[in-house]
Amino acid sequence: MASSIATYLDKAIEHGASDIHLVGGELPMIRVNGTLQALSEKELTQTVITSLVDELLKPLQKKQFEETKDVDISYAHGDVRFRVNVHSQDGKVGIAARLIPKEIPTPEMLRFEPTLTSAMGLLDGLVLVVGPTGHGKSTTIASMVEEINKTRKAHIITIEDPIEFAFEDKESLIEQREIGVDTPSFASALKHVLRQDPDVIVVGEMRDPETISTVLTAAETGHLVFSTLHTSSAAEAIERIVDVFEGAKQKQVLIQLAAVLRIVISQQLIPTVDGKRVVAREILVNTPAVSNLIRENNIAQIASVLQTNAKEGMLSMQRAVEALEKEGLIDKETATKRTDKQRKI
Repeated sequence: MASSIATYLDKAIEHGASDIHLVGGELPMIRVNGTLQALSEKELTQTVITSLVDELLKPLQKKQFEETKDVDISYAHGDVRFRVNVHSQDGKVGIAARLIPKEIPTPEMLRFEPTLTSAMGLLDGLVLVVGPTGHGKSTTIASMVEEINKTRKAHIITIEDPIEFAFEDKESLIEQREIGVDTPSFASALKHVLRQDPDVIVVGEMRDPETISTVLTAAETGHLVFSTLHTSSAAEAIERIVDVFEGAKQKQVLIQLAAVLRIVISQQLIPTVDGKRVVAREILVNTPAVSNLIRENNIAQIASVLQTNAKEGMLSMQRAVEALEKEGLIDKETATKRTDKQRKI
């Protein structure tokens, strides 16, 4: 296979892949419907990888990679966008690229539950989408933001690392800022964004105490904020936010979170019977009862609230998986594995 990055990107598009993995000394791989498959039987040499990195990275990005051994970029190939990570592993260089769909999927395509649909009408507060890497968190947020874009005259600002879905203004005015290109960090961007008269703010990821504090303040001061965390459940997301802080600061964060949190969506993509993937979502709504549990730091009790408050629009991951099995979308073995895993969390 030729050693041009375009060749690998074209192959990924042709096969309907979600991801590409190019690592020195390994076979070039793509992920299709959750399964890795080789693109050729020839291992990639370090010379080839180096030339691919040279194609992908601009001078400033190369400098960042040399300093940190890790860099995230967005890369356009024709009319298809990729989110690319260049990293060092075992003394060699690796490239991981995620294909970003050209069209932003609609809520119907993503099987939004009524609770998610109603969340798009929120005017303030924090909407969190959590789950493992590669399980559609950014896609879910993009779909919600695009619906707001279609239906509301709002000023929407996204802060991303890197920019994924490219929005076009419809009813709303949308500005997209990329870390390392338009702003040095999430925390720095957020400080200035609050002075730019936004209605809706999208923060790619809540990574550090400063970003989390500013997100909570933004949600507290009348803005609707969407963000993500890498956790496996809604309760774990709340714990993660609180654990980032120490001592007396934790109590303040619990009070803020209890007041501003609107909904936590924990999602995972599950293999279907026809070899594709379907999303299963756990949905936690911040009712007065949940708000009280957060304020009092009784996070452990949230799991039982999820099980017993379906009438409030809540959904446990176990019930979500069981519903997919009942629909015939996933088989019993897959459902059992997922529900057993949830019980252990």
